[in-house]
Amino acid sequence: MLEALLIALIVGGIAGWLAGVVVQGTGFGLVGDIVIGILGALIAAFLFPALGIALTLGGGLIGAILLAFLGAVILLLVVKVFKQITA
Repeated sequence: MLEALLIALIVGGIAGWLAGVVVQGTGFGLVGDIVIGILGALIAAFLFPALGIALTLGGGLIGAILLAFLGAVILLLVVKVFKQITA
């Protein structure tokens, strides 16, 4: 249980940080990056199969980071659009 939580935090942190670098202007800090990365992984896990997109990124840590990164980028782009609409 503790090991799975630690891995989720590491994957979320890396994916969130990478997505923050790609989608500039959405700095949320370390905790925010971890949350964005974990939410990104959840978004990608539900969104891609629903759209019929089969991602074969391989198993393991690298595949998990890439999947979470793609979901986090989508999430940050949506947040950025909403920020611009409300501003």
